[in-house]
Amino acid sequence: MAHSTFSRPVRIKAPTKPTLPSILKPSDAGRDALEEDAMIKGVRYSGVPLIGISAEVFEVDGCQFDSVRFTGSAFERGQFSNTEFETCDFSQVTAHDVSLIRCTVSGSRITGSSWKAGTIRDVRFSGCVAAPAMFRGMKLYAVTFEDCRLMGADFQNAEFHNVRFVNCDLTRAQFANVKAGSIRIENSTLIDVGGAASLKGTTVAGPGSMELALSLAREAGIIFE
Repeated sequence: MAHSTFSRPVRIKAPTKPTLPSILKPSDAGRDALEEDAMIKGVRYSGVPLIGISAEVFEVDGCQFDSVRFTGSAFERGQFSNTEFETCDFSQVTAHDVSLIRCTVSGSRITGSSWKAGTIRDVRFSGCVAAPAMFRGMKLYAVTFEDCRLMGADFQNAEFHNVRFVNCDLTRAQFANVKAGSIRIENSTLIDVGGAASLKGTTVAGPGSMELALSLAREAGIIFE
């Protein structure tokens, strides 16, 4: 197996799992509306359409969203913590200064969404599609992307600390000007990655190491004949 590093390999901290109440209340449209100044705790949303909503200065803790559509919604200055998202649709969502803390996002669609100036801490994304999605200027701490399609994802100016990509497709993903504190990429596709030089210190294991090397060579103006 090919293995390459730009510097000494680092151990990647796994995300802390969310802590949910043992019993979740079914959502109530009046009581549990995700809106401005909302504070929601211990609620289960199942198949609830939250399409095109707007919410500012909100807090959601210890909740579960199952097959919920957030399509086209706008969130600002809010936080989701200790929350599970299963087969949800975040397509075309805009989120500014919104944080995900101790969450899991599984089998969900994030295509066309834009996340800026927030924090993603102790979060596991598995089987998600974000092709493309924007995470510009986000701060990622102890985050794992596993079996995700991240083609064209934009991580420019983001901060990475204990971030792991496993079996992901990062074709044409953009990493220009990232702060790469500690990143590990395993068995992932890294064809035509942008900003490859900003990934200094990243550990790459698997076939993606050669693909990333070609991206570095291209950025350096090296021509192969």
